[in-house]
Amino acid sequence: MKFGGSSDQSLLTLYENVRQQLAADLKNSNGRYRLLGEHAKQYAQELRDEMVRRGLRFEPIEWP
Repeated sequence: MKFGGSSDQSLLTLYENVRQQLAADLKNSNGRYRLLGEHAKQYAQELRDEMVRRGLRFEPIEWP
């Protein structure tokens, strides 16, 4: 996925949304993510790569 046209704030917001979805999934499934699969993890990694490339400050998502 390409994020070249996205603003820095948009990237940070998208990444935070994945974090919140993971937290909700973990809360509702006894510590294992069930609803978010590999696609979500790959999406988060692509966002992370772009944020690193741009030099943005963020806290990495801790996947179980």
